[in-house]
Amino acid sequence: MHPFTIAEASRKLKAKEISPVELARHCLHRIEVLNPEIGAFITVTAERALADANAAEARMMKHESKTPLDGVPIAHKDIFETAGILTTAHSRILKENVPTRDAAVVKRLADAGTVMLGKLATLEFALAGPSFDLPWPPARNPWNSSCFTGGSSSGTAAAVAAGMILGGTGTDTGGSIRGPAALCGISGIKPTYGRCSRSGVIPLAHSLDHVGPMAWTAEDCAMLLQQMAGHDPADPQSADVAVPDFSADIGRSLRGLRIGVVDRFHKLDNPVCDATAAAIAQSVELLVASGAEVGEAKLSSLKEYSAANRIIMNAEAAAYHEHAMKTRFDAFGERMRNRMLLASFLTSSDYIQAQRRRRELCLELANVMKDFDVLVTAAAADEAPLMEDVPFWDGLEKPGLPLPWNLTGYPAIAVCMGFGPNGLPLSIQIGGRPFAEATLFQVASFLESSTPWRSKRPSL
Repeated sequence: MHPFTIAEASRKLKAKEISPVELARHCLHRIEVLNPEIGAFITVTAERALADANAAEARMMKHESKTPLDGVPIAHKDIFETAGILTTAHSRILKENVPTRDAAVVKRLADAGTVMLGKLATLEFALAGPSFDLPWPPARNPWNSSCFTGGSSSGTAAAVAAGMILGGTGTDTGGSIRGPAALCGISGIKPTYGRCSRSGVIPLAHSLDHVGPMAWTAEDCAMLLQQMAGHDPADPQSADVAVPDFSADIGRSLRGLRIGVVDRFHKLDNPVCDATAAAIAQSVELLVASGAEVGEAKLSSLKEYSAANRIIMNAEAAAYHEHAMKTRFDAFGERMRNRMLLASFLTSSDYIQAQRRRRELCLELANVMKDFDVLVTAAAADEAPLMEDVPFWDGLEKPGLPLPWNLTGYPAIAVCMGFGPNGLPLSIQIGGRPFAEATLFQVASFLESSTPWRSKRPSL
């Protein structure tokens, strides 16, 4: 049985060409064989998965399937609380933490009929890594297990790329969905701030945290987001906005769509490798050929967006971890400890000035988006680096390509657009207007269907 997309599996399950139990057992077998090398899973919930699959199969035999996701195997980043199941944030601090409730998004996906296979690796508290001084190893890239996955939704990206799961959850505070999606060659979307509830999700930075789906294709992400999105009074930042049909525009013509290319981000501020530049150029050519109107979008330096994001993120993270840093300092991994020590030097003035600059940049992006429906740039500058080549202060040495969309709260998706000279994935990033995720799925799916890259899987 080859790895399915969610859309393929949903059709086959509905037609009874495969059963939920067969699919769950297939994924569990891949986890058993591949996870020792890839390290995507912290906890495998085989009994729960088979119980979920048997329940889904019983519903299907009665023609009572809940949603198109009924019977589809998924897993959750290990910062999502799961009732009765270990939730560690990939940290020694929480190595015995067993919540009594499900995070809101975990419950929504369970109610949709998904089959939960377990909990997935992350960077420690979704911030620092890859680390080798923690109870669990970091996840590795299925395209080359000597390489990094990106962070922090590393286990989700690796598990999807390796075919261990069909989709999963991630969080994105400074590119933590789109970065791993880019380096592992899958699709991942950071929806609009507030689109998905963060209730029951261990926070990194409350004003920047986003919850979103990761899967093999943009269509799969749309199917997951359909069940994940929605207002939740338990999350003070949850947006009380209607949830549209996120798949409605997939397959529709792009003619007349206005697309802005943010050249300075990937040419000047964080120059990409030749292969990534070629992938962006090919994407633009395809968009022009489709009838879309393509022009240059002019924004402030990526360094401005990145600096404001990093100050806010680290300050808010330091506030959250202050007590543990004072009482359990040695329990943190070295990278996490030093990141929090650095953050402790930030002042209230630094934080306020970053928030002031944030508001100015939000207004700038809003004005630019009056002229464009979506913006295009790189999701990652290059192919995945070797594990040992990841800088100790990863994310601080260069301005991050995903950060403008975290700072402003606008949605953005990463899409595989080829492979580099080392055979590792390349990716582009498509950003949109608030709550216009359907347009992002439309453009991303067009690019995926216009290129051969979704037919190539890692050789495992």
